[in-house]
Amino acid sequence: MSETGKTLQNKVALVTGASRGIGRAIAQRLAAAGATVVVSARSKAVPAAAKRFGAEQVVPGTLEETAQLIEQAGGTAIILPADIENPSERDGLIDRAVTAAGRIDIVVNNAGFADYARIDAMSDDTFERTIAHYLRTPFILSRAAIPHMKRQGAGWIVNIGSVTALPPGKPYQDYAKAGGDTVYAAIKAALDRFTQGLAAELQDDNIAVNVVAPSTAIRTPGADQLIPQDYPTEDVAYLAETVLAMCELPAAERTGQIGYSMHWPAHHKRTVMSLDGKTALSPAVPPAWSHPAIDPSGG
Repeated sequence: MSETGKTLQNKVALVTGASRGIGRAIAQRLAAAGATVVVSARSKAVPAAAKRFGAEQVVPGTLEETAQLIEQAGGTAIILPADIENPSERDGLIDRAVTAAGRIDIVVNNAGFADYARIDAMSDDTFERTIAHYLRTPFILSRAAIPHMKRQGAGWIVNIGSVTALPPGKPYQDYAKAGGDTVYAAIKAALDRFTQGLAAELQDDNIAVNVVAPSTAIRTPGADQLIPQDYPTEDVAYLAETVLAMCELPAAERTGQIGYSMHWPAHHKRTVMSLDGKTALSPAVPPAWSHPAIDPSGG
């Protein structure tokens, strides 16, 4: 791999939910930029089953596959399996990553759980698991990483958000009336506010905290059931590139932002590269149907 573009050389990044989809893409892009990437999820060698939509489901993707893709492209990956719904595995993940890699510079809170249901039909279990993935785990992992980052004099935390955090416009469209994502969206909105508040708390410690979200939707193995087959989705490489951008500058220059994957690179004139960092992709163009309240600059 060429040394050109290795902006994360000598950095260590932890990416949760890295066995497939968005997490895998982020791990690949950070590794291509020179980071040693600690990849974490439940599925190490065999896809793990999970309860979703009232039934046990198995979604393809493993950490070993992700690590193989990274290493084939010339990068370095360390596998650390963990179930973030299991406190005994989740709460020690940062310290395990530091032990395995020697330090921690970047934490990407990506691991997700989406089990859509209208409020009047949602189970307590789905409600609690949504909170656990999208708010409790970012809180716990960030809290554990902060002391390490403070000692090192710098750090970057990136939380993966969602455009659903923006409120539905009036008159309400059929999608909003159908509902199902209200709790998911509310927790993602809370994650945005958590990120902005934590960014303020940590700016003077040179620790940047940002959110990156898809501008519309990204078709992944986990999200495929939630996205209509005729819906025009976006390439995950644009989101991965935006995450990389949030891990390159000190907190004084870039923190407290909410960057959307097609809007942010277009606004900042950033060249988006393929996941292996070798090929420049077409310039990002924000979709005409994306949410009108998106701030292209990241805010």
